[in-house]
Amino acid sequence: MTNTELSPALPKVGRKSNLGKKLLQFVREIKRDTFCYLFLAPFLICFSIFIVVPVIMAATLGFTSYDGFSSLRFIGFDNYLMLFTQDIVFLTKALPNTFKFALIVGPGGYVLAFLFAWLIHQLPVRVRDYYTLAFYAPSMAGAVALSVVWIAAFSGDRVGYVNNFLLKMGLIDNPIIWLQNPDYLMKVMILVSLWISFSVGFLAMLAGLQTVNRELYEAGRIDGISNRLQEVFYITLPSMKPQMLFSAVMTIVTTLKAGSISTQLTGLPVTPQYAGHLVINHIDDYAFIRFELGYASAISVMLLIVSYFAMRFAYRLFGSKEEL
Repeated sequence: MTNTELSPALPKVGRKSNLGKKLLQFVREIKRDTFCYLFLAPFLICFSIFIVVPVIMAATLGFTSYDGFSSLRFIGFDNYLMLFTQDIVFLTKALPNTFKFALIVGPGGYVLAFLFAWLIHQLPVRVRDYYTLAFYAPSMAGAVALSVVWIAAFSGDRVGYVNNFLLKMGLIDNPIIWLQNPDYLMKVMILVSLWISFSVGFLAMLAGLQTVNRELYEAGRIDGISNRLQEVFYITLPSMKPQMLFSAVMTIVTTLKAGSISTQLTGLPVTPQYAGHLVINHIDDYAFIRFELGYASAISVMLLIVSYFAMRFAYRLFGSKEEL
């Protein structure tokens, strides 16, 4: 056998040896940092059990037909084919509603959180905590606030706060059934979601504003910055990119997983004419009402992929070069 016949095998041998060296180096690093890995072990174990394993199980179930009682039946990509070719509710209701909801609530809530965090930061220190608590409280109340405040406000009778006000002002002649009317339900959901959007991301922005070096503003004025808006764009935002990134990720996760709002407002598992039907509601419908767990897992995987690309976009905007 000639040398030319042996030459194609040499790169494969080289790759195997490089892989072996990397594995050996990884083992050596683990042995060297054993004490550190022991401290990380509780988190890594919990993360693997409650995050990694469920994601793998959902991705696996997406290729099966399973109702939770009978045995698994492998069906390949049938669930995904049905999702994008036959599921009319998903294509015409859940997907458009989710994009509409996410495009308004996501950027809208994000901008409002930064705007009010910036305004609160301009207040005297002695009153900042009170305003911060006032804005953060709705996100802590959650379902209680939805049921007590908003259901009462948008009640479909004359006693409802909104109807009562509009009737007294002469703007309407008859009460509007806000939460059962498909024309108004999505608008109410967006309003409520913006109201509770001042959550952990809002606190992160407020904390980030307090870490900006005040000397940068003085240097900016010397360099020609003449108003507060220029300060925000050229100094404040670049100085608090980590907090902006964290808030963006939390906003994406919160927005895409929103679904309980429609069920809590209407009291129904499926909203009238699917007016408030989001992707999460579609997953709940197939998983907990129809018990088609394989199909629900396929929808969950698609939502996970969309979330991943949305987060990559957030990293592209606010992440450092090492994180891209």
